[in-house]
Amino acid sequence: MIFDEIKDILAEQLDVNPDTIEMSSDLSSDLGADSLDAIDIVMSIEDQYGIEVPDSVIENMKTVEDIVNFIEGATTED
Repeated sequence: MIFDEIKDILAEQLDVNPDTIEMSSDLSSDLGADSLDAIDIVMSIEDQYGIEVPDSVIENMKTVEDIVNFIEGATTED
C-alpha cells in the first residue's frame, strides 16, 4: 500500500515514529519537515516510484494524503 511506503520514507527522512504518521499529518507542523527535508522526500519518492514530481505539485504537498494522492494518480497513468 502506498500509504505504508510513504510512512516508511517519511519516518526515515524525518526521524519520526511511523506509528505517529497519519494521512492527515501535516508535513511541516505535525512532522517537522522543512524545505530541505521536502527535497529529500521528493527525491526518495521519485526514486521509489520512478516518477517525476513537478515543482508546482511539490509546492501544494502539505499533508501525507497529498503525497499519496499524487502517487496514486501518477502511477495509474502509465
